[in-house]
Amino acid sequence: MKRWSEVEEADPELAAAVRERFEVHGLGLLATIRADGAPRISGVEPLFALGELWLGMMPNSRKALDLLRDPRFALHAATIDRTVSDGDAKLSGWANPIDDPSVMVDFCDAFEATTGYPPPPGPFPLFRADILDISIVRSAGDHLDIRWWRADEGVGHIERR
Repeated sequence: MKRWSEVEEADPELAAAVRERFEVHGLGLLATIRADGAPRISGVEPLFALGELWLGMMPNSRKALDLLRDPRFALHAATIDRTVSDGDAKLSGWANPIDDPSVMVDFCDAFEATTGYPPPPGPFPLFRADILDISIVRSAGDHLDIRWWRADEGVGHIERR
């Protein structure tokens, strides 16, 4: 697994396309694993800043408790176009809880610089993502153009008709 900055170094074009899909609406759908092993889907506002992908959450939210118990996750950009003309992006990895106060301060500063407003006051769960894979699917006329990067394999590309 790699930090976001390492994914950007491995395939800058793909990383930029995936990041753009998340940032266009600022929302993602986060898949976590519930205590009973079933999947859970939750909305989240991912933040790409400081060379990292960050997932901040409300205290005691189910998704935060899921990640504290089992750090595996998948994240899908909020797609609103059935034809995915602008692309359909997703990624997966491990969420690492942050408890270092200086990192929390840096995150809060980056959050405010990016969004224009500070995060809610008080303590909140914050996770730094280690990335296992990223992908983007785009409509290309009569076929789908699929590009991906995987930590253990590198880049790949396929056209599906």
